[in-house]
Amino acid sequence: MQTDDVIDLAQRLIAIDSVNPTLVPGGAGEHEIARFVDRWAAENGLASRVIPSPDGRPNLVIGDTPPDGRDPATDAVEAGAPDAPTLMLYGHLDTVGLGSMASPLEPRIDGDRLVGRGAYDQKAGLAAALVAAREAARARGPGRVIVVAVADEEAASTGIQEVLRHVRADGAVITEPTEMTVGIAHRGFAWVEIEVRGKAAHGSRPHLGVDAIFRTGPVIAALERYTVRLARRTHPLLGAGLLHASLIEGGSEMATLPHRCLLSVERRTLPGETPEGVLAEIETVLVACRAADPALVASARVTLARDPFEIAADDPFVALVRHATARVTGTLPELAGLSFWADSAYTAAAGIPTVLLGPPGDGAHADEEWVSVSGTVACARALAEIARDFCG
Repeated sequence: MQTDDVIDLAQRLIAIDSVNPTLVPGGAGEHEIARFVDRWAAENGLASRVIPSPDGRPNLVIGDTPPDGRDPATDAVEAGAPDAPTLMLYGHLDTVGLGSMASPLEPRIDGDRLVGRGAYDQKAGLAAALVAAREAARARGPGRVIVVAVADEEAASTGIQEVLRHVRADGAVITEPTEMTVGIAHRGFAWVEIEVRGKAAHGSRPHLGVDAIFRTGPVIAALERYTVRLARRTHPLLGAGLLHASLIEGGSEMATLPHRCLLSVERRTLPGETPEGVLAEIETVLVACRAADPALVASARVTLARDPFEIAADDPFVALVRHATARVTGTLPELAGLSFWADSAYTAAAGIPTVLLGPPGDGAHADEEWVSVSGTVACARALAEIARDFCG
């Protein structure tokens, strides 16, 4: 493997503006970076196919060209064939907004740090996946490696959901940043909207109305007490489930009692927890609040939810990834639970054994984002070793 290749490719990816337009109105989106990756694939002997999301945003599936002329990206290998397994390497094309980062689209190397928007989250991981897939194609083993490079991970994950309608695989490595540990679990989340109803009245005659914002105060206090109970239920790698108050709005003008207050909370869920269970627990909190204040009128609903992810620590795919990575790093990587949510929840739900493995760095979504140069090279080499062991 040409180790300079992966760093050069990462720099070129960082230099392309791919801010998610769902997050930042007017953001560049993924079209330009998808065109670049498509050209890179062709120049490196790989075929690619575009699978558009329902809104037209591009997702790429990249792999070697099978000798029988079938679809190079999606239909070449039947999943589950023991003599010809397919390994999926995953990266996302989009980034969050540029924020106040200095020269975010001008990648620079500062010692072992490659600095730029998306360097850590996660264009270096995508570059490592692409270079590893190229090396696997040149080796021509019986199995195949494909790279899925998707849109919209930073918002609604429409890209991976669409790709999984077309692509099959026997194992997946998600190249989100894991500091070269092997990620085998992460929390999910549920966004819950709590509406507290009051009655509008003139501020000089409060006895004629009900102040919805005042009524919401005890609800917030009760939810804070609920977090104490959450802390008693823990996962060995992830710790406790989490809840925080995210947004609150209410009222119409200074001289009027507010007739409505809307409180939005985020509940980070552990493996085994469901949106329905989260909603039931919050409803229990509201029942207790109504018992203390019979005049309270409040309701809750889940507005968005994503599943947690977990693969068993003793799964054979986990062992394969760890031992292949150890040949590169010299030590057996730790198994980790990750603080962030990722598209791994979708690949696992599709029945694909999944782990996360990516280079070290810091500054995801922050104003100073960087990834380790040496760690990115090590990640590319580890992915190539994983492909060799998995695909033959």
